[in-house]
Amino acid sequence: MTSIYFVRHAEPNYNNHNDLLRELTEKGLQDRKLVTAFLADKQIDKVLSSPYHRSVDTVKDFADRHGFEIEIVEDFRERKIDNCWIEDFEDFCRKQWADFDYKLTDGETLHEVQQRNIAALMEVVKQYPDKNLVVGSHGTALSTIINHFKPSFGYEDFQRIRGLMPWIVRFDFEGEACIAIEEFNVFELNL
Repeated sequence: MTSIYFVRHAEPNYNNHNDLLRELTEKGLQDRKLVTAFLADKQIDKVLSSPYHRSVDTVKDFADRHGFEIEIVEDFRERKIDNCWIEDFEDFCRKQWADFDYKLTDGETLHEVQQRNIAALMEVVKQYPDKNLVVGSHGTALSTIINHFKPSFGYEDFQRIRGLMPWIVRFDFEGEACIAIEEFNVFELNL
């Protein structure tokens, strides 16, 4: 069995509007220690991440403590919303979850994000069979992955997890078949 722990990044600095370079806040840097504690006994074989700093930094404490190099997988990146900062994020999210093909002029649809992330995930499953892996990820990207395997996961679920940073979801695979998905709220665990 292959187990992949997707780790949604810890709290980012939203004052930095550069999606690639947005760093973690001081709280985020502290909260990533919850990720390290959670993963400590999971017999992890490899650490991968989206290229975005907030995702890399969220899994970096664990990787550094356990001697892992973080492998960057470009296609695990978050969706591109547009070339400019949007003010009404709520309205935008509702529209995207209602229509997976909705996007702004220079952005991505949730369908595109899902296809890109699922392709990357399946490549990782093939490349690392019967391993335990960590992937630094994002709220929307991870939500579309869950939705792929569990179509009932929708806008209400996305809203439920919006404030959970970090947040961990384990996907278990037998070969290329996803056989289980389990969510972990690290703030509710005794770590």
